[in-house]
Amino acid sequence: MSTIKQKFYDNASKKSAVIQKLKKEHADVVVSEVTVGHVLTGMKGIISLMTSTSKLDPEEGIRFRGYSIPDLQELLPRIPGGTEPLPEGLFYLMLVGELPTDADVKEIQDEWTKRSDIPEHVFAALDALPKDTHPMNQFALGIVAMADGSKFAKAYEEGISKKDYWDPTYEGVMDLIAKLPKLAAYIYRRSYFDGDHIESDPSLDWAGNLAHMMGFDDDEVKKLFRLYMTIHTDHEGGNVSAHTTHLVGSALSSPYQAYAAGMLGLAGPLHGLANQEVIKWILAMREELGVENPTKEQISDFVKKTLSEGRVVPGYGHAVLRKTDPRYTAQREFALKYMADDSLFQTVSNIYEVVPPILSSIAKIKNPWPNVDAHSGALLLHYGITQYEFYTVLFSVSRALGVLAQLVWDRAYGLPIERPKSQNEFWFLEKTGLKSDVKFYTKPKN
Repeated sequence: MSTIKQKFYDNASKKSAVIQKLKKEHADVVVSEVTVGHVLTGMKGIISLMTSTSKLDPEEGIRFRGYSIPDLQELLPRIPGGTEPLPEGLFYLMLVGELPTDADVKEIQDEWTKRSDIPEHVFAALDALPKDTHPMNQFALGIVAMADGSKFAKAYEEGISKKDYWDPTYEGVMDLIAKLPKLAAYIYRRSYFDGDHIESDPSLDWAGNLAHMMGFDDDEVKKLFRLYMTIHTDHEGGNVSAHTTHLVGSALSSPYQAYAAGMLGLAGPLHGLANQEVIKWILAMREELGVENPTKEQISDFVKKTLSEGRVVPGYGHAVLRKTDPRYTAQREFALKYMADDSLFQTVSNIYEVVPPILSSIAKIKNPWPNVDAHSGALLLHYGITQYEFYTVLFSVSRALGVLAQLVWDRAYGLPIERPKSQNEFWFLEKTGLKSDVKFYTKPKN
């Protein structure tokens, strides 16, 4: 057993015993109350999941195993002479529960390099699609096409004990994460560069190699990818991509199937596709105004026009956060360091000053501040990654680290299949005493 896998097993064995005791002795303790409002507004705020890897605080932002993004930028290992944390280190932290050493990160890098080959039939499946198929649809297909190699599915077929489910899940997760940069880069080069593919460089780290295979060998791009892949990894368990991965995984679907399902959720414009929508909105503003760098007054007018048309300002607002997203701040600091004179960055900065006061004046908006998507596209565009339809694929590669680390913990804890109860409209009307002439259902006669 590898060092990291042994550390996980030792850690999980102790914690699993505590979780089983909690389930057995304290199952009746009330942790959350559900109202009609909760049910009909997306179940926001209902505590109904256990997520080990990260916690989202409305005021402090995301914390990974208790560490904030500034903490991680300081404490996680980097490449020699590097300035940005390595996502391999964050994966280790989420999986094992402690900060990694340089040796721990090197072990993960070596494992992922060793497992990174993709079967040829996966590329054949992708090549059967039209080249203009949305990259996220290609990405999901590629993941599912790899699912026949699932070590968990094979072990389950052969009759593995429930207490050992975590083991082939761990192996499958390591296999899958290892292959994602090569899969993503293949889709990128296929879609935008006529299939002129670039071979992997096994001497590079996980994020740096993704940049290389996409065709970007500038050190600043690799720095950006290390930062991007770190800050997008996880965001608690209730967001669509994390929850979907957990939900599908709870049926003992393979890591490939669970992750593919989660990423199809990430592909929605109210979730990960928002980074694409931000850039489209900014470019549309530029085109309509006929200027490259609109003034704050022009931005204000365009924002008000967007809102008057019943649309949202993409990249602003969050279901949980009540302050500027620390992930936005980390990207802004990167931009100030490397691209302060970029006109698109200056526009993003002006939007940051203009939008919150406008949104704050609208009573129903509780969070007028930018989220991670408000900035990421501008950074990618600056370095020549102009194909904004591909941005969510990069988000997906990063998000794998969090949702798949949690899937291993789900299996270690023996969490059951998720099955909440639902009711029809009549039940809610009867429960609340609301009278209505509209007949949703005919009440059965006794």
